[in-house]
Amino acid sequence: MGKISSWLLSENLYPKPSNVSDHLIIFIKNPLPGRAKTRLAKTVGNEEALRIYKRLLRHTRQVSEGINVTRHLFYSDFIDDSDEWAENHFHKYIQTGDSLGERMSNAFRQIDGMFPLSRKIIIGSDCPGLTPDILSGAFDGLNTCDFVLGPSEDGGYYLLGMKSILSDVFEDIPWSTEQVATITSRRIAASHSSLEQMPVLSDVDTEEDWKKLAYLLDDRKF
Repeated sequence: MGKISSWLLSENLYPKPSNVSDHLIIFIKNPLPGRAKTRLAKTVGNEEALRIYKRLLRHTRQVSEGINVTRHLFYSDFIDDSDEWAENHFHKYIQTGDSLGERMSNAFRQIDGMFPLSRKIIIGSDCPGLTPDILSGAFDGLNTCDFVLGPSEDGGYYLLGMKSILSDVFEDIPWSTEQVATITSRRIAASHSSLEQMPVLSDVDTEEDWKKLAYLLDDRKF
């Protein structure tokens, strides 16, 4: 199935959400052995990496359900109708594009096409420190700023929000490097747009990351 047909399929299967002004885009990988958290799996093995990723997915789902927004879940490979992401809480789509930047840009444009000028934020699924309060603060930030950015300690970011699409924040970015957040901030400044920075958090990419951050998921309630 080509990229365009995948996009159309996801829109046809799931009707347009109700007109809520805040829209949360969630990027996840389908939790399959050997496909999720590959850097982590190099030291803990595929089964343990998958178990950890499922815990991170559960955390992300609980956080996203803790705020009053329309939620758009973008799967890496296929839409899973039988998983824990209930269809009455999440509108489901398939990511399209080759690079991470292209996939994020396509997702933002897809939602912006349905809800122009709405507040839109994208998150991933591997940040144990993310909370509903941080997400709510990011949406509040878009009331006064054009963009919000949640930088990660490794130089990337765990959250990016905007009201209008700026292509420069997705194009020619050296993804998975320590320069991502800095370059993104510079691109936003170069467009004469305002930016609010969210707290710096850490992602889970390696076994060392997990050992430092796993406690954040222990019996956490929102």
